[in-house]
Amino acid sequence: MGEGEDTGFKTTGSKWLLPVSELLGFPLDQVNFLACQLFALAAAFWFRLYLSPSHANPLVRHAVATLLGIVFLIFCFGWYSAHILTVVVGSYLIIINADINNVHRYSMVTAMGYLTVCQVSRVFIYNYGVLSTDFSGPLMIVTQKITTLAFQLHDGMCKKSEQLSPGQKTLAINVRPSLIQYLSYNLNFLSILVGPCSNYKEYIDFIEGRHISRRLRQHSGTCNGHNGYDKTPEPSPNNAVCRKLLVCSGCMLFFLTVTRALPITYNVDPQFVNNAPFLTRLTYAFFSIQAARPKFYFAWTLSDAVHNAAGYGFLGMDANGKPSWDLICNINILRIETATSFKTFIDNWNIQTGIWLKTVCYDRAPRHRLPLTFILSALWHGVYPGYYFTFITAIPITMAARAVRKSVRQHMLSSRGLKLGYDLFTWAATQLAICYTVMPFLLLAVESTLVYYRSMYFHVHIISILAVIALHQKHKPSELSATNKTCSSSSSSSSSPCPAQCQPVHSNSNNKVD
Repeated sequence: MGEGEDTGFKTTGSKWLLPVSELLGFPLDQVNFLACQLFALAAAFWFRLYLSPSHANPLVRHAVATLLGIVFLIFCFGWYSAHILTVVVGSYLIIINADINNVHRYSMVTAMGYLTVCQVSRVFIYNYGVLSTDFSGPLMIVTQKITTLAFQLHDGMCKKSEQLSPGQKTLAINVRPSLIQYLSYNLNFLSILVGPCSNYKEYIDFIEGRHISRRLRQHSGTCNGHNGYDKTPEPSPNNAVCRKLLVCSGCMLFFLTVTRALPITYNVDPQFVNNAPFLTRLTYAFFSIQAARPKFYFAWTLSDAVHNAAGYGFLGMDANGKPSWDLICNINILRIETATSFKTFIDNWNIQTGIWLKTVCYDRAPRHRLPLTFILSALWHGVYPGYYFTFITAIPITMAARAVRKSVRQHMLSSRGLKLGYDLFTWAATQLAICYTVMPFLLLAVESTLVYYRSMYFHVHIISILAVIALHQKHKPSELSATNKTCSSSSSSSSSPCPAQCQPVHSNSNNKVD
């Protein structure tokens, strides 16, 4: 009883569901979040079927989406929702009043600065405690949206067409958004709690009824020569929604039966660290990290299903002629669980954040692209020391993985047996390396992180650094140059695009549509 009261006291959001929280044994903030997302799912179906562009004008759709989003914020965070509303309104004033040549800089500094202040308060004011539901999640998503829109507005109003890449040209914004459009884009009920970040023009197309039809028109077989999107048939998202909800159900079942039985904090329990053999500690670390993933799978997949239920997220027709609803998909579970390289894992985890980092930083930085992107990613995630342990640890591991792949992989392709053995080994090595790397991200504190790494004898750090040193001489920069020259010559001699392996890691799927 005391625990339930304590949970309720620490929550600035609604306490209506406190009896449900006590009954199920879940924190009230998690119960509130789930209730809002389930309500959002039902509202999304209603939004698509009864408030469709054919039944309601864009202003009504914008207003409803915004009001529902604000209600969700207040329900989950109470007065903390003022942080999100403040940065959104403040950023709109910048968009309207600032010099258009610098609007992207002002927006980036404002949004990232406000986010960082809030992140610092979590660590140093509340001493690693979260006074209520963690409002930094929605604030992080809003920060992505604010900066994305600002850069795309700068592209559309300040740059010449030849200065933009094809993707930037497609998404450039030529007119400053109205207040209701800006609020709707940032605060709509589909993405306010979990995200993901999407592009402003595509969101406006969705609200105004052009989202699906514009993508369908790219497929000549579907369009049949018709002019205008009104004549193109729109596919139903119901199958995609049902499939994603089934994945959510599996993740929830896994969480209830496995995740709660393997707490991350047990990895640094003094008795366990001091008495358990190394292999036992390594095995527990591996399974506890594996068990921690489904909660992220659940949240991101449910959010994706909510967007699809509203009719948003249509990517186009796949190779089999079937509709794909993965435009703003944030995770690829199968590729993550079967990843045989560090890069493959990262590319399929929090995909839209990777696209955001590429869009606002990597593609635009005149020099030092990787360090600047790394710094932005670290600041965006927060100021907990564990985050920085994770990012720094990932550097030698990534370098070692690349070195081993370049030096060893080609020797393992001569037979199916060797290839299978190599894939199994690299899968195990990747999963263990991921486990080792992300543990500080979940432990957060310096002391806990050092306890864990000491218990692991810093073995991944040592192996990675030794591998990089040993294989350094085998890396020939000319190999990458030759690859780039091949891509360059092939693209200049024909109209076909550069092969997939030459494309950026987080290429925005929006580039697939002109």
